[in-house]
Amino acid sequence: MKKEEVTETEFELRSYGKRELAAKYNPRIGEESAVRMLNRWIKVQPDLLEALKQTGLNPCAKCYTPAQVKLIVEALGAP
Repeated sequence: MKKEEVTETEFELRSYGKRELAAKYNPRIGEESAVRMLNRWIKVQPDLLEALKQTGLNPCAKCYTPAQVKLIVEALGAP
């Protein structure tokens, strides 16, 4: 049997809605649960949380800026 080639797509660093990005990291759970889980992952990494605050992160905002997404991906890896 011939082994299939796995093509890895590059994650695009752009602005993402919080639900959209959380769903990429946790595709098998509901959006609200995915957002809560991503927020927990961010909170347990004080350096990441502080770096996001430095970019002007607003907890009530509905999306992450490209700079914020870059910080998250650098800390957590690409989804």
